[in-house]
Amino acid sequence: MWLTAMVTTFHTPNGLTVSETLNVGFGDSNGSFRNDLASTNGLINETEKELSPSLSITILGATGELARQKIFPALFALFYSGCLPKKFQIFGYSRDHISDEDLQALITENLTCRIDHRENCSDKMSSFLERVSYEPGGYDICDGLIMLDKRMKTFEGNGIANRIFYLSEAHDEIHGVANCVAANAQSKSGFTRLIFEKPFGYDRGSSETITKALLSRLSEGQIYRIDDLLGKELIENLTVLRFSNLIFEPLWNRTFIRNIQVIYSEDWGVQNKGRYFDKHGILRDIVQSHILQTIALLAMEPPVSLEGEDIRNEKVKVLRSMRKLTLDDVVLGQYKASISKDEKFKVAGYLDEPNVSPNSLTPTFVAAALYIDNGRWDGVPFLIKAGKGLIKHKVEIRIQFRHVPGNLYRERFGFNIDLATNELVLRVQPDEAILLKVNNKVPGLGLQLDSSELNLLYKDMYDTEIPDSYERLILDVIVGDTHLFMRSDELAATWEILTPLLDDIEKYKIAPELYIFGGRGPVGAYYLGAKHGVRWSDD
Repeated sequence: MWLTAMVTTFHTPNGLTVSETLNVGFGDSNGSFRNDLASTNGLINETEKELSPSLSITILGATGELARQKIFPALFALFYSGCLPKKFQIFGYSRDHISDEDLQALITENLTCRIDHRENCSDKMSSFLERVSYEPGGYDICDGLIMLDKRMKTFEGNGIANRIFYLSEAHDEIHGVANCVAANAQSKSGFTRLIFEKPFGYDRGSSETITKALLSRLSEGQIYRIDDLLGKELIENLTVLRFSNLIFEPLWNRTFIRNIQVIYSEDWGVQNKGRYFDKHGILRDIVQSHILQTIALLAMEPPVSLEGEDIRNEKVKVLRSMRKLTLDDVVLGQYKASISKDEKFKVAGYLDEPNVSPNSLTPTFVAAALYIDNGRWDGVPFLIKAGKGLIKHKVEIRIQFRHVPGNLYRERFGFNIDLATNELVLRVQPDEAILLKVNNKVPGLGLQLDSSELNLLYKDMYDTEIPDSYERLILDVIVGDTHLFMRSDELAATWEILTPLLDDIEKYKIAPELYIFGGRGPVGAYYLGAKHGVRWSDD
């Protein structure tokens, strides 16, 4: 038996090919390897246990809402599906003085087994909770991480030690936490990776400051800026849809596409996040990462390969080709008080929300027209619409194709030829689906035309539960897949697009247009669409 530090390649139980998960394997005299996934049968002896590779995952801010509701459940789902290494430990870290058992009890209520296979659920849950421990941290996080480092070393033994730190801490603590991790808790034998939640800065200047500070202590390959929307199934499917279907790729350009609409609407308000949202607003919270990253994936050129860096290279080219936003091409809105849909109670307006300034000009809605100045997309408007307190919750990408030149059936569509527009709809939420709108003859003796949808509804087609986005993204961090995470130059490019607009909004004290909570948003959004020759197709 011998230990190797070579990169091994194997398949996880859910069909993923992994080549970097642990950077180590065990071999025998004939050169065969054994993987170290939780699904591996048999027991390892004590020598192997001491030398076997390990994965330590530390959740900073472990008692917070994000950790309890998203991160721990995602880790349990990965464990339950057999996607975590056999030797792993999860360390919760925060300033609260609680025990291991207290943390385990805190997270248990949010742990659920997969709907499609619930065998041995209670046993799996117990086994998972045994691997969750807690390290209390004081006001000096560096001292706390020194203690955590000692605890991790005891668990890791003498094998290859890989570490992931998930910083679900407040934005203003990221720099200090990252410095302490780099100085006191990096692995000496395996990889060390840090996951950061948005916001990634407040504007171009603050983002550059944070990035420079991180890169002074960490390498680019250690930094994973996570955006939960990018882990959705339909976003992951964008490149597959484009580059593996001949019917789409030749049409994916200005010659055939008339406009693209990216819509992110929520039917709830800011809820208990008034303080955070009033500082950042819809542009920083949704557009800077969610929407611009989605457009980059949608509009990029074919990458050299599916490697993360090749995809990120193409995404940053799109972002650098995008025009900076100006006030002329933007509509801002803010929801006001309304009556609930059942007309039984009053719904608070944004200014009535807790921890929101009574005179706040922070927008809760934005509609904007973006243009990408390159050969593929020159002149094609990318219209975006994002808001809170709207009529329904949905996240969609709608691609409208140009009219058929000299359409023989033009008169059959009446005065509005837009009714004959072919449209590809990628519904990210809710009820994931791919819809293709085509023109069709209604059966019968006459010649009546109808616009119909070819419908691929995921819940009807696939008899499986779709993983939560955090599961996909955390697994990507474990295996070292970077394509859904923003690189530093991508981040800088997004702020180059938005910062001039943000500066003007602040400089001229732009008042957002009010709209009723539960409505369709500001009227100005429709005028903006008309200005760019686009009718919002989601209405």
